[in-house]
Amino acid sequence: MSELNDYLEGKITFEDFERRREESKAKDKVILHCFYSVCTFGPRSPFSIYKNPSQNSLLYNRDTNRNGAFQADDDNDDDDDEEEGDNDRNEVTPGDVFALEMELNHENKKMMERRHRSKLPRALRGLMGEANIRCARGDKEDAILMCMEIIRQAPVAYEPFSTLAMIYEDQGDMEKALQFGLIAAHLNPSDWEEWVKLADMSLEQDNIKQAIICYTKVIKYDPSNVQYLWERSSLYEQVGEHKQSTNCKILEVVIPDDVPVDIRVKMMVCLIHQHVIKPLDPMLTSDGAEPGGVGRFVFGRGRGFYEEGEYKSALPLLSTLVCSERYNLAVVWLRHAECLKALGHLEVAVKSYSKVVEMAPLHLDACLALSTLQQQLGRPNMALEALEPMYDTETLAQDSSAAQQELKLLLHRSTLLHAQGRTVDYIDTVFTMLSMLLKVAMVRAQVCVISDTSSGVKHLKLISVTLSGCKTSVLSRDDWWKLLLRCLAVLCEVKHFAEAELLADSTLEYYSFYDDRVKRKELEYLSLSAAFLDRNFRKAYDYIRLMLMDNVDRTQLWNVFNQVTLHSQDARHHRFCLRLMLKHPHNHALYLLNGHTSLVSGTFKHALGQYMQAFRNQPDHPLHSLVVGLTFFHMACQRFVMKRHPLIVQGFSFLWHYVDLRGHCQESLYNIGRALHQLGLSHLAIHYYEKALTLPPLKLEGIDDDQVDLRREIAYNLSLIYQSSGNKEMARHVIYTLLYCLTQ
Repeated sequence: MSELNDYLEGKITFEDFERRREESKAKDKVILHCFYSVCTFGPRSPFSIYKNPSQNSLLYNRDTNRNGAFQADDDNDDDDDEEEGDNDRNEVTPGDVFALEMELNHENKKMMERRHRSKLPRALRGLMGEANIRCARGDKEDAILMCMEIIRQAPVAYEPFSTLAMIYEDQGDMEKALQFGLIAAHLNPSDWEEWVKLADMSLEQDNIKQAIICYTKVIKYDPSNVQYLWERSSLYEQVGEHKQSTNCKILEVVIPDDVPVDIRVKMMVCLIHQHVIKPLDPMLTSDGAEPGGVGRFVFGRGRGFYEEGEYKSALPLLSTLVCSERYNLAVVWLRHAECLKALGHLEVAVKSYSKVVEMAPLHLDACLALSTLQQQLGRPNMALEALEPMYDTETLAQDSSAAQQELKLLLHRSTLLHAQGRTVDYIDTVFTMLSMLLKVAMVRAQVCVISDTSSGVKHLKLISVTLSGCKTSVLSRDDWWKLLLRCLAVLCEVKHFAEAELLADSTLEYYSFYDDRVKRKELEYLSLSAAFLDRNFRKAYDYIRLMLMDNVDRTQLWNVFNQVTLHSQDARHHRFCLRLMLKHPHNHALYLLNGHTSLVSGTFKHALGQYMQAFRNQPDHPLHSLVVGLTFFHMACQRFVMKRHPLIVQGFSFLWHYVDLRGHCQESLYNIGRALHQLGLSHLAIHYYEKALTLPPLKLEGIDDDQVDLRREIAYNLSLIYQSSGNKEMARHVIYTLLYCLTQ
């Protein structure tokens, strides 16, 4: 130790310190071998140990016992002379020497395992030693610089961080000491004593969460130390994390004998939810103070496994119970069926669900599950049999809960019927459900559901009558809405437009839908569509008129309005359009509609004024040029008219502008020919009719080709021209030729 004191006092350099320490080590080795030879072979052969190099190498590694060996040597010097005569009798055998060497080797390996491997390169170890020496001398600034240099070159070595933590701790900067200590501990995490020290430092700085992390590391690397478990638990209590504080592994559950079985079963279920399984096994071996306790324990355990999703563990327990006489109950069969279903054993699950339905026919969930499984197994008829009505009419009228269950069953039944394509049965089921919801609404709309057997089979239908009823609503608004939309779609598919119209009108009287603006608007559109499809144009006109007053600029509504007025044969729309024109004088659709109305009624000048307004607003629209030109032709064809020829010229001017905009197609050439035909210029009309026949019809998206194909009209007009001129053979030839072309 003298060379270390000299170095710390600055009397020698670091190189001299290293040289003296190596010389001291060599001397110690020689003295140790001498001691071993005296202790082992006696004073007669003090250096006989050098005869065995392998033993020699083992003894060289016993530096840690050097001081103890010297002490033993001093104690035995006085006794050597007295025991010299006994050495010949007590010589050590080679087996004893071998056993001693093996023991020394084993202890040496243990020490090497305890020693933490350093990630510090050999080239930096001398600098690390120099930093430690500077720290011991009190030269902290140089030591810090050396440690920082080592960290720069070897950032994963823990030694410089540990030294910096010690330096800052000596300087009283506990925050920096803690930070560097944490870095060193993370780089060398297996040193649990360092984690304990860091936990204490964290607590001194009131950093409880950091202390919890440190104690967690201590427990990880020293799990047998219970003290730190308590320390961490108390810290969790201080920060309010009670669940973490009590987080532990339950090794044994001890229950007094006087606890009732029901409470034991509930406690077992709670423990299963906490994933405590093995300590519960002794509870199944005794039935407590009440008979049947084991069965309750088995069912409770099976239920707990099922609720936790452990179906494989729950199934054997429940299978044991369903085979017994005492616990062969519907609730046990239900859990058994649900486990089988979750594990994919559908065939066996169907049998278990059938047993549940047999024992409890009013159990809705079992009926629904059985029907679903039958549908999955490809048995649609058996799936519908599982959804037969459970209650009669009187029970449904008196018991709201029964009505709610019946509605859920009917909802699933309607879904299956719709999926199987059984439309008529589906409509019957939906009418039954809607009649339960819309009773009050149907009273106001004077609509009811009746049974009809005119087709030989009993079915339900909607009729318009006066009735009274009561309010029933057990499904949510969204469920009713989806059901209503699907029912209306199915009624339109089977062309039951009158019933669809009555259903839509009745639903509009239902306050839950009427108060919702979005649903009310959609119902109005549905009612308009149903009335139009049912050819009830008067009611359709009432709907479209109200819609146009709110949305006068929507082109789709004007198109529907035009279709309704076209089929209604009602003149009410004339006054409606004129009044609306006063409120919206610049509406383009009103220009055209008022112009059409004036044109049909024979007031051509008023029609021309309306059409010209539309033409000025959109001069490039082909329809405007067409209607203006046709109006001039109508004016020119009147009996008493002045300046007939200028009107015809203006009419053709607009028609050719229309042809330029549309292009040379079947439609545009037909209109030119038709105008010439009306003016009596038959030879010119034939020319344009024949040119139109050579052109194919237009292809328009969403419209059939027959609707835009004008060849029939062209051939008919040609036949009229030939017939009026007396050429009946040519008229017949044109019609037959066209019919032959259309049939090819």
